[in-house]
Amino acid sequence: MKAIDIQGGELVWTDCDDPEPGPGEILIRNEATAVNRADLVQRSGNYPPPPGASPILGLECAGEVAAVGEGVARFAVGDKVCALLAGGGYAERVVVPAGQALEIPAGLDPVQAAALPEVFATAYLNLFMEAGLEVGERVLLHAGASGVGTAGIQLCRAFGMPVWVTAGSQAKIERCMALGAEAGHDRHQGSFRDQVEVWTEGAGFDVILDPVGAAYLGDNLRSLAVDGRLVIIGLMGGAKAELEIGLMMVKRLRVIGSTLRARPVAAKAVVMDALRSRVWPLIADGTIVPVIETTLPITQAAEAHALIAGNDTFGKVVLTF
Repeated sequence: MKAIDIQGGELVWTDCDDPEPGPGEILIRNEATAVNRADLVQRSGNYPPPPGASPILGLECAGEVAAVGEGVARFAVGDKVCALLAGGGYAERVVVPAGQALEIPAGLDPVQAAALPEVFATAYLNLFMEAGLEVGERVLLHAGASGVGTAGIQLCRAFGMPVWVTAGSQAKIERCMALGAEAGHDRHQGSFRDQVEVWTEGAGFDVILDPVGAAYLGDNLRSLAVDGRLVIIGLMGGAKAELEIGLMMVKRLRVIGSTLRARPVAAKAVVMDALRSRVWPLIADGTIVPVIETTLPITQAAEAHALIAGNDTFGKVVLTF
């Protein structure tokens, strides 16, 4: 098969060994994958794949089941599926545990479906499973125009939680509001803290989902309501910051660090099962939609990375085979 290989920091479309499904795994003939910021970090050498995972980039894919391993009963050859991966998405063939794959939602093609697994799994896991988000609670999503942000906006809207965002421009904020956000703040116009009292009538947010990390920690804690939860899923703004422990105690705050990629297969399967039962029906009826900025052929993976690095995209960049 062919796949994207990292050679001297460059992305090269080249020959690679074909994978074979083991017990509990399926082999997917890949039709599309999507770019995640984690791919750029791995390409730079700062985010190695978990032990046993494919070294090939790509955390999600969509295509047709080409073979099934021993013990797999939920899929058959010819099924159209999308999957959450620990690696391997930038390749013509992908092996993945069956529990990390789902049938493509009705009405979607593989290109659209490739934009779903990583961002909806991340958003659902961290908002509803880690933070325990409940109906009516207020949510702040940083990077609202990202793949995870656009997924989170739609999930909150569908399940009855008002959501606000930060983003990199007013145009992006307006597009977030079209998806269901109440309002937003342009991160280039100073701290979002100035808006929190107005947005929440002085109460603060119940949940904040943050990919920024250190640079936002202080303002995030001060923006939380009593019993608020901050879930940190990225370190774009640094990895070290001072923590106001007294403020956390007085307001009974929780700071939750979370990653998805390195979780055990069984834990990922639980997340995917939740998507299948709660989210996939909403995608099938059009309540929730994949948000795709652009689609490029896999041979233009470097151009796709440049688009993500430029921070001008809204939603996902999809690569097709």
